[in-house]
Amino acid sequence: MTQPPNGWDNPFAPPPESGWQGPQPGQQAPMQLPGSWGPQYQQQFTPPPKKGGALKWVLGGTALVAVIAITAVVAISLSGRDNDKGSGPTTSAGSGSNSEFASANDTGPVTIITEDPSCAAWIPIQRTLAGRERNGWDKRDPSVPASEWSPEQRTQHEEVAEALRAAADQAGPLAKLTTHRAMRELYEQFIAYARAYADAIPTYTPPSDSLIRAAGTAGNVVTRICQAISFGSAAARAPLVPAGTAPKTVADPEDPSKPKRFLTKPDPVCPDLQTASDRFLADLADWLKTDPNIPASQWSPEQKALNEAVIPVISQSADALDELGQRTDNPTLQDFAALAAQYRRAYSQAIPTYTPADQHLYNAGLYPVGLVIQACNAAER
Repeated sequence: MTQPPNGWDNPFAPPPESGWQGPQPGQQAPMQLPGSWGPQYQQQFTPPPKKGGALKWVLGGTALVAVIAITAVVAISLSGRDNDKGSGPTTSAGSGSNSEFASANDTGPVTIITEDPSCAAWIPIQRTLAGRERNGWDKRDPSVPASEWSPEQRTQHEEVAEALRAAADQAGPLAKLTTHRAMRELYEQFIAYARAYADAIPTYTPPSDSLIRAAGTAGNVVTRICQAISFGSAAARAPLVPAGTAPKTVADPEDPSKPKRFLTKPDPVCPDLQTASDRFLADLADWLKTDPNIPASQWSPEQKALNEAVIPVISQSADALDELGQRTDNPTLQDFAALAAQYRRAYSQAIPTYTPADQHLYNAGLYPVGLVIQACNAAER
């Protein structure tokens, strides 16, 4: 696949310090995506709007351990509570209740995630990693192999490899903390691909770039899901989304210290998934040029017609992803396809009463496909 244009080679750009302000003049709208996949971090995780009594989001790296410890207690205490919204993890009876993984009993269909205790802890990990990769590595040319690096370029890559390993270590507890199977799998794959890229640095060749793109996209999906939670769009739209397809089988939790990449060889659905992704983006080409910061209440007749026209396109793409997910024997790939499908359904339901917060649902439904495509590319190298 071709490389993304300039500005897309930075998978861990820092989150903005303030809330979402929309694209600046000349910037790409956040719902646009170039033809080739790569992690997009131009807009990153933002804290929820300040409200009386709302929990403060911890940004200090030294507070990470405290966040994990506190939220773990909360997760355990709430693990037996029924979720009357129908949007929490689906549980079933089994021995997993005593597991160190809070998501062990989540064995049902993938759902829209309306709350997750790991989101706050993910922020300082991502911020720190973003800062450490701004050492020149973010401006690298991924087509240049290690054999042609200058001493400075080699140092940049080695520093980022160290940062990735540290971030992977810090993300490990979050794989145990999250109450959702899909989030656990995202953390596992962030860890697996981040470490794989770090290990590839000494003898790096261009095909290994797909490893960091898979890692960055996995982290990006987590961020988009957490944004949909913090801005309220997940809770607002989850009741409108029908139950998803039950998984044929469920992947067991991985050891967070050494999770396996979910694709070590290309899956038979990889080519069809790439085709479906290309078709989806092509079908939305005109719509992707619109401003996502205009709510439905302010649409012109032309904007209203354009948005209504994409509802069946997005819905049909969700059905296609479900069908592809059912064709694979890989349970993690199936979950990622189902995750994308459910968030696309949530977004299509949101369009008639769209608000800017809903764009996070679109992004959460977009990037799981990119993760699988990059994993497919990595498996072919």
